Amino acid sequence: MIISLIGYMGSGKSHISKMLSDKINFKLFDLDFEISARLGMSIPEIFEKQGELGFRKAEKKILEELLSSPDDIIISLGGGTPAYYDNMENICKHSKSIYLRAKIPTLVNRLIPEKDKRPLIAKISDEDLPEFIAKHLFERNAFYNQSEFIIDTDGKNGETVVEEIVNTLCLPR
Repeated sequence: MIISLIGYMGSGKSHISKMLSDKINFKLFDLDFEISARLGMSIPEIFEKQGELGFRKAEKKILEELLSSPDDIIISLGGGTPAYYDNMENICKHSKSIYLRAKIPTLVNRLIPEKDKRPLIAKISDEDLPEFIAKHLFERNAFYNQSEFIIDTDGKNGETVVEEIVNTLCLPR
């Protein structure tokens, strides 16, 4: 089984996928980490040197490789991954897709302290961040909502979200 965790940056994909991987003993692939490792550059460097298009092309190729894995794996996707090419169609076709949904205030609170690590929001002021996130969510929700399952993460700790995923997918503990 392949499990894909989808959601906006700051929704908890990396944190939850690590906890879920530890709990159910599936191998974990963080898509951004895989892209960075294969291209030998950090995500901000890739954006700077190859632009978003170069990043998205690498993302699509690596995503397709992961989705064809015969193993039990978890893929933690980038926030924009579902919105490009036919990625969401492939994600839904080849994995159990779970949208980790969080409200705008939750996302803002999680993202402000780590803006410098996120190229898409690094130069956006704290006061403009809620509007930026709202615009992005409006554009991306059409893709995110195609997920097979939606789990709200607001006000929940990681253990609670992982338990919801395990219960939703009827996974062994």
